[in-house]
Amino acid sequence: MQKQLTDKRQMGLALGALGVVFGDIGTSPLYAMKACFSGHHAITLNPENVLGVLSLIIWSLLIVICLKYVTFVMAADNKGEGGIFALYELVCAKEKYLSTSVMLVAAMLGGALLYGDGVITPAISVLSAIEGLDVATTAAHQYTEYIACAILLLLFGFQSSGTDKIGKLFGPVMLAWFVVIAIFGIASAVQNPEVLQAFSPFHAIRFFENNGIGGSMVLGAVVLCVTGGEALFADMGHFGRRPITLAWYLIALPSLLLNYLGQGAMLISQPESILNPFFNLFPDFLMLPMIGLATFAAIIASQAIISGAFSLTAQAVHLGFVPRIRIFQTSEENPGQVFVPSVNWIMAVLCILLVLSFKGSEHLAGAYGIAITGTMVITTYLFWFYLRQIRKWPLIIVALLTGFFAVFDLGFFLVNFTKLEGGGWFPILLAAIIAYGMYTWIWGRAKVRNRLRARGLEVSDLEPEIEKNMLAKVPGEAVFLSASDFIPHAFLQHLRNNRVVHEKLVFLRVKTSSEPFYDSRKRIEVKSIDKNIWWLTINYGFMEKPNLSLILMQSWNQLKISSTDSYFYVGKMMLRFNEDEPKNIIRRKLFIFLNSMAEEPLDYLRIPAEKIITIGTSIRI
Repeated sequence: MQKQLTDKRQMGLALGALGVVFGDIGTSPLYAMKACFSGHHAITLNPENVLGVLSLIIWSLLIVICLKYVTFVMAADNKGEGGIFALYELVCAKEKYLSTSVMLVAAMLGGALLYGDGVITPAISVLSAIEGLDVATTAAHQYTEYIACAILLLLFGFQSSGTDKIGKLFGPVMLAWFVVIAIFGIASAVQNPEVLQAFSPFHAIRFFENNGIGGSMVLGAVVLCVTGGEALFADMGHFGRRPITLAWYLIALPSLLLNYLGQGAMLISQPESILNPFFNLFPDFLMLPMIGLATFAAIIASQAIISGAFSLTAQAVHLGFVPRIRIFQTSEENPGQVFVPSVNWIMAVLCILLVLSFKGSEHLAGAYGIAITGTMVITTYLFWFYLRQIRKWPLIIVALLTGFFAVFDLGFFLVNFTKLEGGGWFPILLAAIIAYGMYTWIWGRAKVRNRLRARGLEVSDLEPEIEKNMLAKVPGEAVFLSASDFIPHAFLQHLRNNRVVHEKLVFLRVKTSSEPFYDSRKRIEVKSIDKNIWWLTINYGFMEKPNLSLILMQSWNQLKISSTDSYFYVGKMMLRFNEDEPKNIIRRKLFIFLNSMAEEPLDYLRIPAEKIITIGTSIRI
């Protein structure tokens, strides 16, 4: 009975994974085949080339998705959490790399490139679905991009409600989507069984022999069929490895293969259908329902990448890659469901600008792919360290395996660089800006931390400092928040200026660990410094949001402190630009700007406002 319940739960999660994890890769048939024979990387449409492209798509799915991600990379989870930041933290915790390491730069670039992909995916997915109207009627052609913009605006506007309200629809709708595209794909393929030859890799090899260097450029379009690979890894924490694997092998993979085979069979017999090979698979009376289903599927695909961007931002905040910004939990049951208003509306504006600027999915396909392939390369790079340092695999095996993956990743990535003029510059520029912002924030925080440490005090020197400056003790309890292992500067200012110390002192530090979720039994660490003076450390995982109001109740009982008589003293940094410093002018100004955007730590830590006393600290940078 227990096994039946477990199996039922696994199948339920697999259905949910269809709606969230496979939304991106599941809607790739809308534009992938079309992009191979039209647009930026168009090649001659003939039966041999169709079989060659089909073979490339089939083997890309089998090697990149099945072998690399499902079989190997998804095994490199950080206590159930996946994604490039989680993988970085897993390896970094073992290696103890410095903040200036190549690995940190790679992780920042990978995360920044995912944001670029997150902006393009909703635009190209929704626009491709709406373009299906052109097959049914040409009357709507001039309004295509405006309809797409309206849908995108509604989609982003609904994000604040959270995914729970539409989450139950995701799985069944995507299941219907996969079943329908499989049925009509196989219906087309049986009319031209020749396409089954595409399962032979020799057709892919022969394709390159016949088309030479020019033929290799089609990889820039073929990669569109595997762009959802990173989502499998990034969203693993929501569903688990086994449900995602079940959904992939039982539903998603067979449906995608059948649909691509059906499109290939139709292109061989009806070359004119290249104008929209996906929608031409369906009879006229089903055209409008299919456009509706495709639009819904595209919205789901967009929802997946948007939610991924929110989760990525939450991880980046906890890891200290970006300033603390306002993040809302949209589900009490699932802490991974978050909403980030600032990221949401920035993405909305960029998506709409992309649709209005590029106007067609074939043009957007020129911008699509370069960001996600860059992330794929970086994932392989980090996976190398995972196998060597965490799994302790022999060097020769690791080199052969990651080298094999790198051949595909680098092939896709390098070919996509030819898209720079066709729009590929956009995700690169966006990723560069985001990565530079991350680097600036990490650099600036280290600089400020060093300045504060120079002025700071070791815990061992606390007692002499109190004896030197204290004139009187005052009743009550004071809690001083610290960002490091040093005595907080706010306390030193309070002591040296007011010359008083409270009867009970607590120095409180909130630490974010490299684990997604911290063991609640070890969350609180208490160290006695002196009589009635304690150092309190509260630990959280990088996927958790601190709630000090709740956790401190346990601590106060342990320390026998009255929560009604205790006040929180918080140091507020006031950054001032140092006019006398000639170096890094732009970086210093950017850091001051980013710091001004950061959420107040009190809001982030959820400390009652009426219990807070702020002490300002001016720092020239």
